[in-house]
Amino acid sequence: YRSSAAMASPILKWKRVQNATGPSPRPRHGHRAVAIKDLMVVFGGGNEGIVDELHVYNTATNQWFVPPVKGDIPPGCAAFGFVVDGTRILVFGGMVEYGKYSNDLYELQASRWEWKKLKPKPPRNGPQPCPRLGHSFTLIGNKVFLFGGLANDSEDPKNNIPRYLNDLYTLEIRPNSNTMQWDIPSCYGQAPPPRESHSATACTDKDGSNPRLIIYGGMSGCRLADLW
Repeated sequence: YRSSAAMASPILKWKRVQNATGPSPRPRHGHRAVAIKDLMVVFGGGNEGIVDELHVYNTATNQWFVPPVKGDIPPGCAAFGFVVDGTRILVFGGMVEYGKYSNDLYELQASRWEWKKLKPKPPRNGPQPCPRLGHSFTLIGNKVFLFGGLANDSEDPKNNIPRYLNDLYTLEIRPNSNTMQWDIPSCYGQAPPPRESHSATACTDKDGSNPRLIIYGGMSGCRLADLW
């Protein structure tokens, strides 16, 4: 006997994709990917160093391609923030070389594969986000929520002094990227303890109301299993 709920749940099938054509990416980790319609856009990551490659997989044709990018092409990075809004992709921070982290913000306009370095104004009530990796960067409505990550408090990248972060910034995505400004929202309640490599997911009620940011786990010297 199976309950109606069990009957209704779909049986999911995994399948390895092995016959894709085109230049497929090298092995890597710490990269990020987003979807634009039937395209998967993959950027960066680590492979014996940090890669700056942009690969696109077309799910409809089962093809990889490397678009001809132009503009302010960012350096390779890993464990960065990556969000998509329509055809605009934003890249924030990440590791650019061992022990050296970034707090740069780049935009990729995927309709013409053009990169642009953005310079949002610092918040009115504090400093701009410090260089970091392993943070979360989550789009809710027209705002990106930056939370946590790992900073290096040493000026010398070879002398790594890790500092785990639990700061929260928001960035409103505007049509004119010259007017963008970081914001440090006023918060109450106990904040999650500092961490990196956590997950952060945007959730709303069915009608789109009551938006929430759900943070789970991560690393802060030991692995975490808390939910916020």
